[in-house]
Amino acid sequence: MPPTPTQPPTKSNSTVGNYTLNNGTQRCLMVQMELKIRLVSLKANGTFLLLPNKTSTAGNCYDNNATLVLISKELNITFVFSKNATSNKTMVKKVNFTLTYDFNKKSNDAVTYNVANDSLKMFETKFGHSHSCSKESISVGQGFYLDLSHDRNQAFNFPKTNKFGPADYCSADQSNYRVAIAVGITLLVLVVVVVIAYLLARRKRNNGYQSL
Repeated sequence: MPPTPTQPPTKSNSTVGNYTLNNGTQRCLMVQMELKIRLVSLKANGTFLLLPNKTSTAGNCYDNNATLVLISKELNITFVFSKNATSNKTMVKKVNFTLTYDFNKKSNDAVTYNVANDSLKMFETKFGHSHSCSKESISVGQGFYLDLSHDRNQAFNFPKTNKFGPADYCSADQSNYRVAIAVGITLLVLVVVVVIAYLLARRKRNNGYQSL
């Protein structure tokens, strides 16, 4: 049975889109993210923001790969998720897009860009896990970058609830968690030191008195 694409998200002020594909009642791919395409070149510089309420979803799911296509008036972008049976991991290896946009903000001066990269290693996760990152920027060539925010995505091996599996955090978010854990451990050590010092001081005071 071919996957059932979702309808375009309802109109909202949010720039974070929710894009899913299903095989019947079973989810096969789910992506939540704010997507910007940024161009840095000698001829043009700027950023295009994909608006979820003006975007539709299409694609296909197979045993070892899944394709998500996001379509708006200006942009048609495809993400190809693949399974690696050797490493038991899932990742996006291919991204291609066609974008018609005026990065220089000049009237009636839109340019059509065609970009393809089939040697990426994006969103790497264990089977059954989801990729999670608060903010990341990925170069796809020709001066273009995918700037992603509030990103969480997963392909294949969904639980029966059709919700995201356990999160595998990107390196930037892992660093934040390490800092938080380090601060927490430091505070715990300080609390223990204060408690021990208090108990020792109290014991010393008690030893200074003799019963009559």
